[in-house]
Amino acid sequence: MYIHINRQILFYEKTGQGNPLLLLHGNGEDHTIFDALTPLLEETHTVYAIDSRGHGESNPTEDYHYDAMADDIAELITSLEIERPAIFGFSDGGIIGILLALHYPKLVSKLIVSGVNLNPHGLKQTCLFKIKQHYRKTNSPLERMMLEEPQIDPLSLAKIQIPVLVTAGSKDIVKPAHTKLIADKLPFSQLEILQEEDHGSYIIHSSKLFPYIQRFLS
Repeated sequence: MYIHINRQILFYEKTGQGNPLLLLHGNGEDHTIFDALTPLLEETHTVYAIDSRGHGESNPTEDYHYDAMADDIAELITSLEIERPAIFGFSDGGIIGILLALHYPKLVSKLIVSGVNLNPHGLKQTCLFKIKQHYRKTNSPLERMMLEEPQIDPLSLAKIQIPVLVTAGSKDIVKPAHTKLIADKLPFSQLEILQEEDHGSYIIHSSKLFPYIQRFLS
């Protein structure tokens, strides 16, 4: 299905029945990364798997900013009259989820973020170096966004007054201390580090996170 919002056309799939849950993918991906997870989640939830602006089946764009992408999701929730959904965001999707909870606190009931950073320096130096090297070759606006954004003040996380599940792999590209900082600054957070997993190995085309999500949402 498609929806026209904020001068963008976003694609989303709606499946299942129950309390609403939105799935937000990472940089350069689309909703199909959740293909192993969605069939399990839709047994107890109405699942909205969304392609962010410029990704997947959503319309192409050169305008990439995390704040604007969070505004897109807020408008989608409002336009579709989704009543206080839970949000699960991976990587860039997690950044969007945090901004959504900060800027639109009445729209979200619970938040799950995986492999998320508050600023580019939350990423390990080796990861940042690779992004910079690749950006010099491609001039990709998506990569530029990762190098310049987000810029979220850790102290602002105190404003998020909903339950938040923070996850990361023990071999994540996000610094372990940064992940812990995020969990520490959130007033109602749970932290889960999945051993021997990297940034997306337990999420992309995987159902490994399902027991954690199920427990958290129930």
